[in-house]
Amino acid sequence: MKYIEKLRNSGLRPTKQRLQICEVLFNNKETFHFTINNLAKKIKKSLNAKISLATVYNTVHAFEKKGYLKKISINTDQTFFDTNTTDHHHFYDLNEEKLIDIKNSDVGPIKILKKIEGKKIKSVEVLVKLED
Repeated sequence: MKYIEKLRNSGLRPTKQRLQICEVLFNNKETFHFTINNLAKKIKKSLNAKISLATVYNTVHAFEKKGYLKKISINTDQTFFDTNTTDHHHFYDLNEEKLIDIKNSDVGPIKILKKIEGKKIKSVEVLVKLED
């Protein structure tokens, strides 16, 4: 199966439940944003499968660590994940608690003036918070 290697590369055994998680995460034409709880509900609804929250949590974090998912921290107690792992920016709608992609071409040049000794910038990603 196409997800077995992804699971093994992430240090996970390819169980039926993890393969179902992969199906929901990676078998979409469009990339999407999710929280762990949202993903668990989506799995239950689309596959009619109940997978423990711990299994979903551990699988998502293993994928994020390996680079298959991108982690986006909104604040200290709210984390989203993105199936689009390319460098891009986001709007965050505070009222709807929803992330929306912003293409790099829709953000002007960003100039970082401060330097950190011995470090180089890997990427710059803007999070713009919106409210009504």
